[in-house]
Amino acid sequence: MAPRTLFRIFAFAELVTWAGLITALILRGTGVADALVSPAGGLHGFVFLSYGVVTVFVWVNQRWRAGVGILGLVSAVVPFATLPFELAIDRRGLLRGEWRLAPGRDEPRGFIEHVQAWVLRHPILALVVLAAGVTVVFTVLLWLGPPIPKA
Repeated sequence: MAPRTLFRIFAFAELVTWAGLITALILRGTGVADALVSPAGGLHGFVFLSYGVVTVFVWVNQRWRAGVGILGLVSAVVPFATLPFELAIDRRGLLRGEWRLAPGRDEPRGFIEHVQAWVLRHPILALVVLAAGVTVVFTVLLWLGPPIPKA
């Protein structure tokens, strides 16, 4: 899967889970259904963390300037902003090309590029490690609770 395809999938998933969470919050606010907020929030949180990982992974591969990468991460905080961000960087050609650190391509330089090269050489193991890592972070965040205590 090319960097562009991977990034587009997660940018769209982030948008969809925002829509689900906002819908659940509206339904709770109107008294229709309280029970949807937890699963919608949980799914959105998981996709949010995954989008962040994918954004950094593509940022490293594409050698984006720091401002572009940071804007990509911040776009996940604003509802529905990942899609306009993805469209804008795609139009600018910032998602073109293949994985440059894949086996037989560029040699990695520095720790982060070595990690990315390892991931590209061992994609299944990397997905398992990534899923476990995101799950641990997600679980810790759920345990900590919402940033604003209920009144």
